[in-house]
Order: sequence, then C-alpha cells, then structure tokens
Amino acid sequence: MKKFYIATDHAGYALKAYVKDFVRSLGHEIIDLGPDSADRVDYPDFAKKCADAVLADKGSFGILICGTGIGISIAANKVTGIRAALCHDTYTAKLTRQHNDANILCFGERVVGKGVIEDMIETFASTEFEGGRHTGRVAKIESVCAFGSDLG
Repeated sequence: MKKFYIATDHAGYALKAYVKDFVRSLGHEIIDLGPDSADRVDYPDFAKKCADAVLADKGSFGILICGTGIGISIAANKVTGIRAALCHDTYTAKLTRQHNDANILCFGERVVGKGVIEDMIETFASTEFEGGRHTGRVAKIESVCAFGSDLG
C-alpha cells in the first residue's frame, strides 16, 4: 500500500472525488488537501500544500490536477525535492517513475479521460525508480533546484 496526497484547483475539482475513489480501490491511502469546493482558487497554493506534504511524509506520493496540468506541475516543481511530472498517458507515467523518480503525478481534467487516468495512476503507483544511470541525473535536478546552478 502506498500513501498519496491529492490537491486540485477549481478546474480540477470535479475529477478529484473520482480519482480518490479509484486510488482507494487499488488499496492505497489518499489524503485530500483541498480545495473543498469548485470555487475559484489559485493552483500554486494547492501545489505547494501537496508538495510540502509529500516531502514531509517520506515515501509518499502526490496527485495534482488542474485544467491542463501545466500550471500546477510548474508550481509544484518550484519546491526543492519535488519532481512533479505532467503526464498524458501510461508511457509517460511509467518512464517518469523509472527515470526521474517522480514523486507527484500531474494531469489535466480537461485533457485526459478517466480510463487513461486510471492507467496512469496504476502505472505510477506500481513502477519503481530504476536508479543506475538515472541516479546522477536526478541528483543534478536536485542540485539545480536547490542552488540555482547550471548543469555545466
């Protein structure tokens, strides 16, 4: 069993209950970090809530949803230690876990259908980081984020 934190903005709110039920059906725990209604909110606030929760709870994962997944993934990736991946299919969900050790899955309510979302969540939850040649690259990502240095 894995632990997930979920947050959305108003454009991702309608899909949140469905995703929570699906994650639970897989036997995983999911904690809702808001919002509590479809009223307009700013996605950076909820991206940060989820990112902070994932960092504070070692080994946990996050799911972030907005209209396209773009804004909320950009905001989450501003938090050092977060590797939030905007995915549109099972292939990207698998490779972001294998190669990037992503800890937050992001997608857009207006972009991806429920069947694809189910496949992405199952794949994201069941795929492990490969390590090896990818370990150094992930370390470089962390270095760039933490210190603002270049990749040179």
